[in-house]
Amino acid sequence: MTTGPSEREYREAVSRFATGITVVTCQVQGVDHAMTANSFTSVSLDPLLVLVCVERESRFHDAISATPHWAVSILENSAVDAARWLATKGRPLHGQLDDVPHSRGEVSGAALISDALATLECRTYATHRAGDHDVVLGEVLTVSGSEPGSDPLLYYRRRYRTIEDDEMSAG
Repeated sequence: MTTGPSEREYREAVSRFATGITVVTCQVQGVDHAMTANSFTSVSLDPLLVLVCVERESRFHDAISATPHWAVSILENSAVDAARWLATKGRPLHGQLDDVPHSRGEVSGAALISDALATLECRTYATHRAGDHDVVLGEVLTVSGSEPGSDPLLYYRRRYRTIEDDEMSAG
């Protein structure tokens, strides 16, 4: 009988896949909820869909399950402090965005991180159970973006990273 990889082996392998960093937000009964996520991707152009994976045991899961609208801010490389803070388990719920510059989405009312490379407001389209997470699909209702020039914040090998060389070979 063969056994599968250990959790440690799995984490090490998937840490070698570089991802962008987002902050996903929603507002429930006037209270802001936020989480840093690298498990975000575009899914479909017709309809416009994105997905984010949310741990079912997290308080953010309870929040995103309680409201149909939420938002995604795709972070630029200067937002590492906000990313770290909003990834901190057990941080205070009230006031967690006090030191994170943001505005409000017109459709969702959710916090949109200032200076994000792009923001999207979404309405939950479907939710699928996937192990200890739920895959939350969102229909994109609004999109806005900053002027080109900033680089994204990345996550690779369990660390926040930036693009050092944006001159890529065409070959």
